[in-house]
Amino acid sequence: MNDRDRAAGALATARKVVFFTGSGISAARGIPTFRDKLTGLWEKHDPERLETAQAFRENPQLVWGWYLWRRSQAGQAQPNAAHLSISRLAATGKQVSVITQNIDDLHERAGSQNVVHLHGSLMNPICFACKRPAVITIDQLQVSAEGEWVEPPRCTRCNGKLRPGVVWFGEDLPAGAWKAAMAAVRNCDVLISVGTSGKVRPAADIPEIALASGATVIHVNIADVCLRAPNELMLMGSAAQVMPALLQVTPSR
Repeated sequence: MNDRDRAAGALATARKVVFFTGSGISAARGIPTFRDKLTGLWEKHDPERLETAQAFRENPQLVWGWYLWRRSQAGQAQPNAAHLSISRLAATGKQVSVITQNIDDLHERAGSQNVVHLHGSLMNPICFACKRPAVITIDQLQVSAEGEWVEPPRCTRCNGKLRPGVVWFGEDLPAGAWKAAMAAVRNCDVLISVGTSGKVRPAADIPEIALASGATVIHVNIADVCLRAPNELMLMGSAAQVMPALLQVTPSR
């Protein structure tokens, strides 16, 4: 029996399924990641350098403008077949959870519930000073198609500058998100890791935690990231192609 058949069999009998997703599931939608080469206004800037608290302190207009542009790019993208197949699996009666490293909202727009954002979300700004969540108007989200430097709005509580509600390099994951992720991972029957690089910790440890808890782990990726544990399966290919084919053959329970 090959890995695809074994994966279908594991899903057929699973009651609790966790999807652990990374940039590979959204890349086909044109959403740039920090590893992508920038163009236009951002061409001379290192995206990894822009994703730090220090960069925001030094030039908040640059960083806020960069994230407004990223939010605009994410807003124009649409969920693909992989995102949609996850929400359709939940409709079969299985208990489905999503843990994502992505900061876009494509899972939610595809209809998924119980989405845990390990690295925060572009959609939810917070105050750089007091860390409280903030609400901003549609006008404050406007940015040109090419991007531009923009003065960050101010917090209505402390007057601090607003920043994106994402986890920057050197920052801890939100405690609540990690706790929720661990509860799901340690109690699932199958974990499907989709489009993750396996390089960003502690998120990269999630498949191993699932394996240690007795789950079957299915990797969907264009690169072989399987460690060859007994209950670990590798499905090569793009998420948008592999996921619908895999989940379509899973009988409803």
